[in-house]
Amino acid sequence: TEPGEQLPFQSHQSLGSATSGNETSGYCPKILRHRKEQLLTWFSMLSVNRVLRGNMRKFLVIAVVATYVVSAVSTLPAASAVAGEPPAPGAGEPRGEKRSGSRQAAAQALHSEISSLRREVKEMREATQGLKVYPEVVKRNELQRKRILITGGAGFVGSHLTDKLMKQGHEVTVLDNFFTGRKQNIEHWIGHPNFRLVMHDVVDPFMMEVDEIYHLASPASPPHYMYNPIKTIKTNSQGTLNMLGLARRVNARMLLASTSEVYGDPEVHPQTEDYRGNVNPIGPRACYDEGKRIAETMMMAYHRQAGVEVRVARIFNTFGDRMNLGDGRVVSNFIVQALQNSPITVYGKGQQTRSFQYVSDLVDGLVALMNGNFSDPVNIGNPDEYTMLQFAEKIRKLTNSTSEIVYKPMPKDDPSRRRPDITRAKKEIGWQPVVTVDEGLRKAILYFGEELAKGGGTPDGQGRRAGPYNALAQYAKNSQA
Repeated sequence: TEPGEQLPFQSHQSLGSATSGNETSGYCPKILRHRKEQLLTWFSMLSVNRVLRGNMRKFLVIAVVATYVVSAVSTLPAASAVAGEPPAPGAGEPRGEKRSGSRQAAAQALHSEISSLRREVKEMREATQGLKVYPEVVKRNELQRKRILITGGAGFVGSHLTDKLMKQGHEVTVLDNFFTGRKQNIEHWIGHPNFRLVMHDVVDPFMMEVDEIYHLASPASPPHYMYNPIKTIKTNSQGTLNMLGLARRVNARMLLASTSEVYGDPEVHPQTEDYRGNVNPIGPRACYDEGKRIAETMMMAYHRQAGVEVRVARIFNTFGDRMNLGDGRVVSNFIVQALQNSPITVYGKGQQTRSFQYVSDLVDGLVALMNGNFSDPVNIGNPDEYTMLQFAEKIRKLTNSTSEIVYKPMPKDDPSRRRPDITRAKKEIGWQPVVTVDEGLRKAILYFGEELAKGGGTPDGQGRRAGPYNALAQYAKNSQA
């Protein structure tokens, strides 16, 4: 029963003294039918989602209580006795064979009803076993529900963006070739009626009806984008061209996830959006730096010539859960090394600076930019600036690590300073980061600790080595070139 609900009869124990031989054979099936109908009504009225959220145990308790009640009813007095009315004529008179046979028939009908009820509860329980539990989503009608395409939606940032848009009640299609993305990042949405996962490479054309396109497809860490520089260039050029063509055909708004790497090794600090950058067009990082620069050029060309609504986000260093353990970025490198009490690798003298934002702030910024009314590039980052040495010390302290800090030669074209000016973001889209670096690092450390605790790997202890997962060694080789 629900909390506070009163049963329509007293307990078996409280009525023990009043029980006599004046039971009415029709009273037990009446109560049974009432409780069964009530139970089945509860089952039919409650959605499967509520069942899946943990209430199945409660429903089974209800069924057990109902079964107990109808089992105990056989000893209850007649309804008139419960109500305090005088006993019916003949009550307490000796029972005859006819009356005894009537009670036996009623008992058999009672047990039959109980067995039927138990079978129905068992069937309901079996029907809900194995069904998937989805996060809560806002319910929207067809006019309010957007159709959104996210390229690279199974990646680190893309999967968090998928979560936010799905929870807002929109229809989301994730397009990913799983070069660096992982199915486990979005598997909790697979099967949801508002979600669709398509394994596809944006270098090839793709057609569907959409209202908005978030174009995030591209490897983003140096080891990954330097693993196959030609592919990186094609993803950021041909892939962006394909998405812009789609946006033009279906009249969709498109957001490009650009990068602070368009500023190269900046000579202006902090970096504002009107700074044109200092990029080496033939260096090992140029495949990504220049790839994003040509993508921005394409965005503005389609905006001016074809009238496509565009948004350009220049993303600064971002960290959080779902980062790859071996993606070679500063935060993942430092945390993994610290948790394992391995030497923390700092390049150069550790005086180069970076600014770090937590992934939830970035996702909020992307959505605010998409929903805003501003087409020029916007910096999305946290202005808090740290030297690499300061950052390594901070992570070592937060993890209580005994790791020593070791120094290695500076990779070629590695920026010396990086800090966003977010004045435009505050003014045009009303965005600024809200998660502090320390708060974000604590969450990230917990995530990486859980990932490392999973262990596994191949029998020789090497783990995955194909594709970008063998990129760290290649990165070390290229960085010394």
